[in-house]
Parts: sequence; C-alpha cells; structure tokens
Amino acid sequence: MQARRSIARLVVALLVLGGVYFGLATFLSRHVPSNTTVDQIAIGGMSPDEATVTLKRVLASRASRPMRLETPSRTVDIEPGTAGLDVDLEATLSDLTGFTLDPMQMWARLTGGEDQPLKVRVDRAKLTAAVTEAARAVDSPVVEGSITFTGGEATTVASVAGRAINVPGTIDQIASRWPGQQVIEALVIITQPKVSVTEINRAAEEFAAPAMSGPVRLLLDRITVMIQPVQYAPALSLVADGSGVLQPKIDAVKLLAAIRAATPGVERDPVDATVQLVADAPQVVPGVVGTRLDELSTPTSFLASLTSLARTAPITMVPTPPKVTTEMAKGWGIKEEISTFTTHFPYNPPRTNNMKIAAAALNGTIVRPDAGFSLNGILGQRTPAKGYLRAPVIYAGRLEVAYGGGVSQVSTTVFNAVFFAGVRIEQYTPHSFYISRYPEGREATVSWPDVDQKWTNDSGFGILISSYLKGNDLTVTFFGTKTWGIETVKGPRRNVVQPKAVVDDRPGCVPQSPNPGFDVTVTRIFKKNGVQVKTSRFNTHYIPEDGVKCTIPAAG
Repeated sequence: MQARRSIARLVVALLVLGGVYFGLATFLSRHVPSNTTVDQIAIGGMSPDEATVTLKRVLASRASRPMRLETPSRTVDIEPGTAGLDVDLEATLSDLTGFTLDPMQMWARLTGGEDQPLKVRVDRAKLTAAVTEAARAVDSPVVEGSITFTGGEATTVASVAGRAINVPGTIDQIASRWPGQQVIEALVIITQPKVSVTEINRAAEEFAAPAMSGPVRLLLDRITVMIQPVQYAPALSLVADGSGVLQPKIDAVKLLAAIRAATPGVERDPVDATVQLVADAPQVVPGVVGTRLDELSTPTSFLASLTSLARTAPITMVPTPPKVTTEMAKGWGIKEEISTFTTHFPYNPPRTNNMKIAAAALNGTIVRPDAGFSLNGILGQRTPAKGYLRAPVIYAGRLEVAYGGGVSQVSTTVFNAVFFAGVRIEQYTPHSFYISRYPEGREATVSWPDVDQKWTNDSGFGILISSYLKGNDLTVTFFGTKTWGIETVKGPRRNVVQPKAVVDDRPGCVPQSPNPGFDVTVTRIFKKNGVQVKTSRFNTHYIPEDGVKCTIPAAG
C-alpha cells in the first residue's frame, strides 16, 4: 500500500514537471531570446510579431538602397529588386521562436541569444543576369603590347592586363553579405599580357628603330631604286608568338604594291599568242613572256635588308609566260580559208551602221578546237550606248523598228560560213518569213537574249573569223584547216500560202512587200576526197509576209 502511494506521488510530480516544461516551451516559442540581435538589430525579448515589425522598420531603407559592386576600375550600382534579392524575415525568426522541446535549444533561449544572420531570398537567375550586365561595363580584354609602323615611324603600344568579373564567385559574395554590407567587392580575374615591357623595348631597339632609320635600296632588273620608310611602313608589323616574343612580319601584298608604285614599268604583262590576218592570210603572232616581281623571295630579302648595314635588298624578277603560247597558237592549225559567204544589203543607213558595229565585234574572233560559239555571247545586248540605232526587225510576223535592226543579216552570213565549214550547228532560228536576199532555208535571225546562234567547232582545228562590210556587201570568212568539202541541195517549195493585203493606220507602221509562205528542205552533204560521208537536213517553215500599206509611215 505504501509502495502504491509512492508511485502515485512520483507520477503526479512528473506530470507537474512535464506541464511546467511544456509551458516553458510554449512561453519561449512566443518570445525572442533575450539579448538577441539580427544583423546588429536588437530584438531580444520581443514576440515574433514585434520582432518582425522592428526588423521591417529598420531594414526597409537598407534593403531598398542600390547595392554597390566595386571593381579596381569602377563601381557599378545594382538594384536589389531587379537582381532578385529580398530579405526573408520568416526564415530568420523561425529558428529563434519556433516551438521546440529540445532541452539544448530551450537552454540556449533561456540563457540569452547572440547576433543572428539575416536570411535572404536569392533568385540566382536574376542575380546572375544583373552581375553579368555589370560585367559588360567593367570587363576589359587583355591588350598585348606591340609596335606599329605608320607614316614612316614606329609607335609603341603598351601591354594592358585584362580584367573580367568572376560572375559565380561574385554572386556568392553578394548572397552572403547583402543587405548588411551595401558595398561589395567583386571577385575579378586578372589576365596578364604575354608581351612584357622588356620584350617591347627589345623589339624596338633590335628591329623597329633600324627598320625606320632610312630608305632601302632595291636592286632589280639592272636598276637601283630607293624606297622610303613611309612607303613600306604599312607592310610591316610585329606579332607576338605563343611565348610572348615579338616577331617581325611583312604583308607581301602591301610590300609588292609599294615596290610596284616605286618602280613603274619594271614589270611587264605577258601577251598571249594569237592568229591574225596579214595580207589576207592567217599568220601566228607570237606570244610575249612577261616579267613579275618574285612574290616568294621578295618579302624575305626585303625583311633582311631592314636590319642590315647595307640596307640593300636584291629583288628577283621571274618570267611570266602567256596563257596562250606561240606553240599553242601554231597547234590550232589556222592556215587556210575553209569557208566564206557574202550577202548583199539594201540602202538603209541605220541598218548598215548596226551591221558595221556587229561585224567589227565579230572580226578576229578565234574559236578554239572543240569550243562553243554564241553570237549573242560575242555581241552582247544591242544598245544605244554601243552605238546601235533603231532599224527594221521582224516581230510577230510584222516589221517594226528596234535597236540593232540589221544584225540578223550578220547572223545569216555567219550561219552560211558555219554551214560550209562543216562544223556542228547547235542552235539557230530562221526568220519567220522569207527574205529574198537570203538563201531559202539557209539563214538565221538573232535577238537578245534568247534567240541565239550557237555552234561547236568540231573540226579538230581552230577557226579565225573575218567579217567586214565593203560597199553593199557583208562577207564572213572562216580560216582554219579544211576537213570537209560541203555541198548543198535545196528542195522545192511546198505547202505554199499566199499573203494577205493589210492596211495599217497605226503610228510607227512599217510597210511590207507581199511574199508567200512555204516549207523548204535544205540538205548539207559532207564529202572527203570527193566521196560523200554523211548528210544533214534543215527543214524550214516560213509564214506569209503580208503586204502592208501604212497610212502613217514609220519615222526614220
């Protein structure tokens, strides 16, 4: 019985003590430990609400002020809100007033607090962006010292260390010290230049000063020419190698340009060999070898002269062969007339003018073996700038005037020279209606840019084209090596269609004489040693040329 009473008293005592302990824990959770400060702000003995109000009041201005990020070169202000920085009072006070039964924590709260760090919320993405933006205004690249050459003088460029903000490290600094510390020193990475002051001084003494000390004597092609520092300075530079040693460099293109400017006429361009008519016979005009500055040895020789006592640079000239050598031109085998054709033209000064221009552009053309020929490619667009005038042309079955009228007669004359030379005809277009001064079925018009005359020189030899006007005749002659005897046979007209009579009162009308339309076939016969080898046929369809009477004749 006595034992039971003792146990009961013990249980009651423990319950009383537990209640006291729980009550003490509850009390401590509602008050900040005495003597506690947060970031040097006293809040000991306050309730959580009182502590929150106090911290907000004291920290409000501090947390809203711009934070200053200091670097060796300048200071950059960062707005906390923009940078994702904010004080976290709830987290700061939770460890000081939160309910706990841990005797160690309760003892710490009973015996008094210490200065507690102020906890902050950090949006690292925004803070990274803000520090990166600040770095753009602060960072500077490393500058390697060197020596520049301008206006005939050497100028020293000092080396400068590069600076760059260490963004991740600086972010950690800010997150741990703000807002208690309003001025925060950024972590800066310093990159030292490889080129030292000693190296710059050495390069200036050993190369730059001698290089600019006076003119250099060039010995080339039996002549001597002086070239001044102001002329060759743009070609010089000093460039640091991987170990920071300044090495002399020379821009070959700029040096050769300076030498050429100082020695006009010392170089000669090569002249291609060709074939021309001399006394109406083809003759090879030999090619001429040119001479050029040796682009490989000249920079090396010149660079060595800049630090030599003699200051003399031997310059080698090298021969430059023409693209077309005399042997190549001889190999074309252009030695005799292989075909010729003449057409007669009526009086029409603008038309004759146009034929003269086209014939002159064509005259002297050489078509190499297996090469293609394009008449439009030779003549280009017929424009007033080239001297072409307005003259009659055929368009949609009617005559009208346009620049270059008459050039189709040049095309027809060339076509017949091609026909009788026996080379491969690739493209041609007959006139839409028959013109009596041309052979039936053996003529070709031309118009820019699509209606062209094209052929391939498959004769095995080159072809030289001669074209000229004499009186009222246009003659085109091909010279080469004759490989074919060409004969032609024209068939009868068939499918004849009579023209109509048209009265046209439109301004700009061009009168026409009536001619029937018809179909005709021309056969080209290839012979060797009088024996027929092959044939090719040309079928041509002509529309009728209507007789046109103009009530208002075309001007000009």
